[in-house]
Amino acid sequence: MDSNTTFGLLPGERLDDLQCEGLKIIQRPDAFRFGTDSVLLADFAAPRRGERAVDLGCGTGAIALLMAGHQPAMEVDAVELQADIADMAARSVALNALGARVRVHALDMREAWRTLGAGRFSLAVCNPPYGRSGAALESLSEAKRLARHEGDLTPGDVARAAGMLLKNGGRFCAVYPAPRAYELMRAMDDAGIAPKRIRTVHGVAGRAPKYVLLEGVKQGGEGLHWLPPLVLRDADGGFTAEWYRIYRH
Repeated sequence: MDSNTTFGLLPGERLDDLQCEGLKIIQRPDAFRFGTDSVLLADFAAPRRGERAVDLGCGTGAIALLMAGHQPAMEVDAVELQADIADMAARSVALNALGARVRVHALDMREAWRTLGAGRFSLAVCNPPYGRSGAALESLSEAKRLARHEGDLTPGDVARAAGMLLKNGGRFCAVYPAPRAYELMRAMDDAGIAPKRIRTVHGVAGRAPKYVLLEGVKQGGEGLHWLPPLVLRDADGGFTAEWYRIYRH
C-alpha cells in the first residue's frame, strides 16, 4: 500500500506539514493552498479555553486545524462552499484525529447560521478572497478563482455572516489586504461588529504593510487599539523573532 492510500489521498492530492503539533493537511496543487496569512490569522485570533469558534470559508482547513492545535480546549465549526474542498478539510480533520473538536460543513457562509444556529459562537475567523471580481485576471481553476476572487461574496457578506453567528461580545478576526482595510472595517461596523484591534503586517521594516489583521467585537463600544507592526523579515532577509514565535519554531 503506497503512502497516498495510507493517508486517504485522492489522485492529485498531497500531504503537507502545518508545522504545529505535528499536524498535517491534505491539499491539491491546482486549488488554493494555505499561506502565511492563514498562519498569522490563527495566531492573531488567540482562541481561548472553552471557546466555540467558526471558520468562515475554511478552504482545506488550515486555520481551523491550527487553532485546534494551539488551543486543545476549544471546538471549531469550519464552513466551506466548495464540496470537494470541504471534503479535503474533513479528511484532514480525521487524519489528525480531531473529529471530536473540529467539524466541517459544506455550506455557503451567508446561510451558515441557519444550520449552525444564530448567536452561538464566541469567535469567528475568516481569511476571505482578496481580489475584487473583475479587478484582476481570474484563475482558470474554479477552486482557485473562488478562493482568491470574491465574486458575489463581498466584505459586507463576510461581516454579516460573522455577525449572525456570533453572540453579543463575540469576536470576529480576519486578515485582509492593507489597501482594502477600510472596506472591511466599514462592513464590520455596518454588521454591528465594532473594530477593536488592528495590526499591520510588513514583509520588512520600513515598507508599506501588505496585510492587516483585524479584530472586532459584536456590539462592542468605541475605541480602536493599534498593535505594534508585525514585521516578518529582518533587513538581511532572515526571519524575525516574531515570525519564529508565530510558527512555533
